[in-house]
Amino acid sequence: MLASIPLLIVPFLLFNLGLAGLFGPGVDGDPWAMTILSVRMMSGGIFSMSLGNLMILTGLVFFFVEILKSTRTSSASILDHLLSTFVFVAFLVEFLMVRNAANPVFFTLMIISLIDVLAGFSVSIRAAGRDVNLH
Repeated sequence: MLASIPLLIVPFLLFNLGLAGLFGPGVDGDPWAMTILSVRMMSGGIFSMSLGNLMILTGLVFFFVEILKSTRTSSASILDHLLSTFVFVAFLVEFLMVRNAANPVFFTLMIISLIDVLAGFSVSIRAAGRDVNLH
């Protein structure tokens, strides 16, 4: 049952905790613009990572695990796809209805969630097509 919980709910929850002020006020009230890492490169340039970039990277790591989970062909995968769809719907509703969710970081996480739903169903359909024997 725990394996069916969509991992992309973690960035969703973290984003909302950030909006609630858990990560500090940020730059101009946007916690996702806050720089958390800055490194001078050998080229002389400066690489800096914001909290928003870290959230997107976190979402991509969880997305990778979700894609691996979608390759399972069991009855639990149906529940996993259904819950992933609910997570995407939660992203979409919040994006449309909450002022502070109109943010490029949240939008990117929402698109990652959409691709997770589409890829999960696509992988399942292809796997099911291979299981069908027409002889």
